[in-house]
Order: sequence, then structure tokens, then C-alpha cells
Amino acid sequence: MRIIGVIPSRWGSTRFPGKSLAPIAGKPLVCWVAEACQRAKLLDEVLVATDDARIAEAVRGTGVRAVMTPADLPSGTDRVAMAAQAAPEDLVINIQGDEPLIDPALIDAVAEKLRTDSSCEMATACAPIRTRGELEARTIVQVTLDRFDRALYFSRFPIPCRRDGEPDFSGGLYQRHIGIYGYRGDFLARMVKEPPCALEKCEGLEQLRALWMGARIGVVRTNDVGIGVDRPEDVAVIEAILRERGVTAGTEAT
Repeated sequence: MRIIGVIPSRWGSTRFPGKSLAPIAGKPLVCWVAEACQRAKLLDEVLVATDDARIAEAVRGTGVRAVMTPADLPSGTDRVAMAAQAAPEDLVINIQGDEPLIDPALIDAVAEKLRTDSSCEMATACAPIRTRGELEARTIVQVTLDRFDRALYFSRFPIPCRRDGEPDFSGGLYQRHIGIYGYRGDFLARMVKEPPCALEKCEGLEQLRALWMGARIGVVRTNDVGIGVDRPEDVAVIEAILRERGVTAGTEAT
């Protein structure tokens, strides 16, 4: 069994075209992500799945391997599956290509969840929702868990709905989904062959296809919500955090 980390990194982005190469403290965004993945202890290999030769060239010196994939693939999951070429027994970890501050320990935790829990076909992560603003934001995907910390449902709407009174944020009932995914190789191959279901189309969330297929998704709890680069102005936010940590392009983020 191999554990393969894959960073999907396409050129096209509706809000920020070419953001994978956006310079952050003098280094392309995708290189920050690649180097963070290399600090994860459980990954046997790290790949960047891209549709653009410029991105492949940018990561050449990081020690990760770039795999060229078609530009017209329907989703990042399809890009990950094509790049990984995983055997049925392999584990594939899909790491978002726009999170330069991804914690290597979270990558390991998602991989470990799949490695040790044979009941789950997938794994992902969540963090507590602590305010009404977070609860009501349609940009924050939410997940409800069962007693074994497996996903019951994901939604862009507040779940669960509190019938009476104000929501209580102290008990861990409200959780935001963190966009990192682990798949068993055989399930990933099945998932990308399955067309989007009605739930997925309604919410715009691929993981609902997995639940609709009957998959069990183990969820790792974390307090780190991560910071993604969605717009050009997000670069300055990341650089400010790096300065606070004393990190430059020539050093490693921790």
C-alpha cells in the first residue's frame, strides 16, 4: 500500500486565473503547498496534477513530480484520480492547491484515519463553528457527524437546524468542513466513474456523491480552519501571517 498526496493545480480560476503561480513572499503559491506536503510524514509520494506547463515547471525544483492532465476534466477529483493512477489498496490524499499554510500534521491525520479505520472509504476534516456569522455564511460548508465521527451530511446551509432558541456553539455540534480528502484507491476509481447525483448538483459539493453512493466518510477534528487563496487580495493576508511567523521564501513554514 502506498499513500499518495496529490495537489490539483489548474491554471484556470474564475476569481483568480493563474493563482497557482501567484508569488507569495517571492515563491509561487503551488510551491508553498508542495513543500508543506513534503513535510508530512506518511506520504510516500507527492504529485502536482496540473493542466499547464508553467505550473509543472514551477514545481520542478521542489522535489515533487508534476503530472500533466487534460484541462477539460470535470473536477479536481478527476484530476487527482488521473494523476495518482492508484492501485485498489493505495490511499490517495487530495490536498487543496490554494492553501499555502496547510498543516502537514493534518495531512498525516487524514491519511492515518484511512490507514487505521477499514470501515471508511473516504476521510476528510472539520473544525468547530464558533459564531453565528460562520454558521450562516453560505461560503462555509458544514458537516454533521455521527457518534463515530463519520459524516452524515454536508451542506452550505446551517446544519443541524436548531428548532428552538439560539444555536449553542459550546458542544461541538456545529462543524465547518475543511477541504482535504482521503480516498481508498478502489473507491476513488468508482467515484469518478459515477455521474453527479441530484444532491451534489443541488449543493455543489462533490462529497455528497460519495455519501449518495453509500460511502462512509471518516472525519478528523481539528482547530485549524486553514486559509485559502481565492482572490488576489488574499496573497497579502498570507504574507502577513508568514511575516508574523518569521517565514520567508527560503525557510520552511511550520
